[in-house]
Amino acid sequence: MAIPPRLGNAPPRKSGGKFARIGESWHNGVTTWGESLMTIARIVAGRDQQIIHCSPQETVREAAQRLADKRIGALPVLDRGRVAGIFSERDLLYCVAKHGDGALGLAIGDVMTAPAITVGPETSVNEALELMTRRRIRHLPVLDGGNLVGFVSIGDMVKYRIDLVEHEAEAMREYIRSA
Repeated sequence: MAIPPRLGNAPPRKSGGKFARIGESWHNGVTTWGESLMTIARIVAGRDQQIIHCSPQETVREAAQRLADKRIGALPVLDRGRVAGIFSERDLLYCVAKHGDGALGLAIGDVMTAPAITVGPETSVNEALELMTRRRIRHLPVLDGGNLVGFVSIGDMVKYRIDLVEHEAEAMREYIRSA
């Protein structure tokens, strides 16, 4: 279904129906237009630009310590400024299960998940969530022109969606009150 035509800030036109602007979207009670505005770029905007990462040469012990110190679940692995893979809590668990006590001395490059599944800033939140669900992953490096510009988790996207739904619900309540 195409987005209805609109003029300036006027709501989309539709014969026989009404549209309401809710946050960034237009609603007619059934269909929402504007979902494309919910992109990964909006999630990473305004964040601290320092992305915590590790290198393939670091040991599992060093990366595990960084995960614990920062209370995070995964690290992008950067090799000469490019994403070489991801090291996650799941990789740590599999590594220890397979190699036992010696796992902590292994290089990240030998145990990371590679190649990394990535998204671009223009990727919609819905597309990223679908990708994460299909591939059973919880973290995505965000690349723009091959450069790492963000690192998002499924929790980041769920929080963003919840915030958006709460904002839209409040806007809908206000719309109903003013009608």
